[in-house]
Amino acid sequence: QVQLVESGGGLVQAGGSLSLSCAASGGTFSSYVMGWFRRAPGKERDLVALITLSGGGTYYADSVKGRFTISRDNAKNTVSLQMNSLKPEDTAVYYCAAKLGTSKFDTWGQGTQVTVSS
Repeated sequence: QVQLVESGGGLVQAGGSLSLSCAASGGTFSSYVMGWFRRAPGKERDLVALITLSGGGTYYADSVKGRFTISRDNAKNTVSLQMNSLKPEDTAVYYCAAKLGTSKFDTWGQGTQVTVSS
């Protein structure tokens, strides 16, 4: 089973940008659909974006469309989330996740904190 480690979180002012990265190991990365989730304080963990095996298909939550971009590099076993025009409501712990086929996301990273100040 693949293991996931996120990096790149931090503190940024509203309107700024951050890039998150997730490094995978221990599995066949190109076999996994990859996603980014976030959990804001007091809220459920929600799907932010996902990307298909080859990177040809993506999905974004309405709240981040046009501001966030998910990408993957199967040669380097990494998935990234470029976040632009950040808003205070984007403040959350962001998690990288993986799943095989049509199953649920069942492999998670430890999470990385993103804080957007107003």
